[in-house]
Amino acid sequence: MVDNHSTWRGHGRAAPVGVWIYGLAMLLVTVLLSGCASRDVHRTGAVDFKAEEGLASFYADRYHGRRTASGERFDQQALTAAHRTLPFGTRVKVTRLDNGRHTVVRINDRGPFVRGRIIDLSRQAARELGMEADGMVSVRIAPAP
Repeated sequence: MVDNHSTWRGHGRAAPVGVWIYGLAMLLVTVLLSGCASRDVHRTGAVDFKAEEGLASFYADRYHGRRTASGERFDQQALTAAHRTLPFGTRVKVTRLDNGRHTVVRINDRGPFVRGRIIDLSRQAARELGMEADGMVSVRIAPAP
C-alpha cells in the first residue's frame, strides 16, 4: 500500500486530517492568547491596538536602502519601525521608560523576531529616544495622538 499522505503538497491532494487539526489548534491558541496580554485597547482604523511594554532595538546600518515588508525602501533617517502584527501605516508613540523621552513612528516593516523585543526602530527614532549607545531599551508603545 502506498502512503499518499507523505506527498500531499503540490500534488492536488487534500491535506491529511492531522494537518488540518494542528492548523486549527494553532489558530485557536493564537486567538486565545492575543486577548490575554491586553491592558489598554484603542481603536485605530479597523484594528485593535493594545499598548505594550517591552524591549526596543534599532536597525543596523546594513539594512539602509533595502526593501521592507511593506515594499518601501528602508531609510534610517525616517521615523519608521517594524512590528510583528500592527498594520503598515499605523502610527505609534514609543516612550522610553527610564527617561520619558518619546517619539512617533510609522510601522512599515515586520519584526523583530527575537523573544522579548516588541519593536525595531530606525536610527533616527533611536536618536530621538537617546538609545543609540544602549542598543536596546525598555519602552511602551501606544497609539499616536
